[in-house]
Amino acid sequence: MQSGFAARRGPVLMKTLSPRQQAVRRRLVVICGILALALVSGVIGSLIHPAAQLSTRPATGPFSYFPS
Repeated sequence: MQSGFAARRGPVLMKTLSPRQQAVRRRLVVICGILALALVSGVIGSLIHPAAQLSTRPATGPFSYFPS
């Protein structure tokens, strides 16, 4: 005869995350979202303005308005 515990096979209930773990997960999601947005914008910017095209332009910096 089988014990009563062996008959109870099925999905195991999972613990909910603590508020601290939820805050850490939200923070990680926000940081990953910001990094993904920066990566995507960098790729789009490099496709729109290739590096070779940017190097042929005259250099403009904070002191380019003063005659040298």
